[in-house]
Amino acid sequence: MTSRLLQIARIAARHRLDALASAEALAAGDIPRGVRWALRAWPGRWLPTPHRPPAVRLRLALEALGPVFIKFGQLLSTRRDMLPPDYAEELAKLQDHVPPFPGEEALALVEEALGADFRARIRRFDVEPLASASIAQVHGAVLTDGSEVVAKVVRPDIEGTMRADLEVLARLAGWIDRHIAASRRLRLPEVAADYAGTVLKELDMLQEAANTQRLRENFAGSNLLYVPQVHQDLTRPNLLVLERIKGLPVSQVEALKAQGTDLALLARRGVETFFTQVFVHNFFHADMHPGNIFVDVQDPQDPHYIALDCAIIGQLSKRDQDYLARNLLAFFNRDYRQVARLHLESGWVPQRTDEAEFERVIREVCDPIFAKPLTEISFGNFLIDLFRTAAEFDMEIQPQLVLLQKTLLYVEGVGRQLYPQLDLWETAKPFMERWMRERVGPLAAMRRFAERAPDVFEQLPRLPELIADTGRTLRRLESGLKEQQADTRKLEDAFARSQRRRRGQRAVGAALACLAAVLLWGPVSQAFSDNLAVFAGLLSALASSYLLVRA
Repeated sequence: MTSRLLQIARIAARHRLDALASAEALAAGDIPRGVRWALRAWPGRWLPTPHRPPAVRLRLALEALGPVFIKFGQLLSTRRDMLPPDYAEELAKLQDHVPPFPGEEALALVEEALGADFRARIRRFDVEPLASASIAQVHGAVLTDGSEVVAKVVRPDIEGTMRADLEVLARLAGWIDRHIAASRRLRLPEVAADYAGTVLKELDMLQEAANTQRLRENFAGSNLLYVPQVHQDLTRPNLLVLERIKGLPVSQVEALKAQGTDLALLARRGVETFFTQVFVHNFFHADMHPGNIFVDVQDPQDPHYIALDCAIIGQLSKRDQDYLARNLLAFFNRDYRQVARLHLESGWVPQRTDEAEFERVIREVCDPIFAKPLTEISFGNFLIDLFRTAAEFDMEIQPQLVLLQKTLLYVEGVGRQLYPQLDLWETAKPFMERWMRERVGPLAAMRRFAERAPDVFEQLPRLPELIADTGRTLRRLESGLKEQQADTRKLEDAFARSQRRRRGQRAVGAALACLAAVLLWGPVSQAFSDNLAVFAGLLSALASSYLLVRA
């Protein structure tokens, strides 16, 4: 841990990360005074500042720190409600492409993982990698039945490095949360813990295989998304074997145009794919950046997406899913009062928030946006502006929505890159209205009853017994409630007696204290026998002290 902290400090010094905050900003912030003075006094602040802009220096430092920090920077780049625009844009450029480790070493890892299955199932293994990233690298291979596959091999010894870095991040997040009050709404410890769980899942190829298989089943027979087949019998904790797909990277727009691809249809299908994953399946690919998305253009007029790298998957609770859908529809319909009410009901903003004031501020943010043509409105940036506004009302960061917002930004970015005239609102609104009709209303109630009908009919013969049991239970509860009320009254009476007794003790103690003062006063004690007055005064003082302390 210590050596890693020293390494982090060296990289931070090399890129002058201390200069990211000016002395004025430090003075104005709520950073602990000791830390503020330490940063001001550090001699490195007088060294020449690199010519690169601060945001670029931060990106280069994160790249130098390795995979955990790179991915954390990528995650931060999606939180444009808490980052200045130049930092968000620069962090979005973070790439975790790293030099590959030797292909012979990858071959040895695959042979060890598969054992006898390697000779029996693998006809050819290409030692030259197809791609290399911070956690794993990909090699082409051919099975004995002639199937072309790719083998994703986890880098050796990467887990120990990642766990050490995650511990550093967790401690840093905890320290910031304890000492910087303004950061508490960000819930950094919770975000860091959620991020650690997400990153560690990327090391488990069995988990990625399960995610890939489920996503494939969700879109079986769909013209929206294709997911490669998983070779489960050849997959191990550090090895994932998938069908090798053929398609064009979604970022190669010119190549897609040359194929005659219907880009408008492709862009709309991207939006439909996102909303289907979130609101129909509640299981969404949360790392849909252009490097993980390909396009099948066998029929350019009917193109569909191909999804790779399903390590990071997002899900929402039913409550968050419902509130999110209602919020989106309220936005579409410009019902700002409903937006404010839903934020309060969901607990995203404190209950003490003035609903009318919150509605007014949301209206001020949204009305200028809706004044633009719909094709010029960025839905992702619109949500960012809304969250930034809600932060003024102490809205806490919702970690469960971070992956969702990140994915939406990716989807919208890809869609606009393919077809700049994409109207995400026009595509999404009918989908959301249809989803709400299916979830709310008489038809939805009838469908839920039909789903539960077998259970209802199974319990129907026991209905008289259940009613009788319910009556007995209610009578027992009523009797217990009466006993509790009686016990509560007894406690209240005992407490009242105790209070009266203590008040009496305080009064008597105060009187005795006054008597002791009088008896011990010189003129009074001389008027009586000195010894008798002093003895009586001391006795009164002791008695008053005892009574006052006891009271």
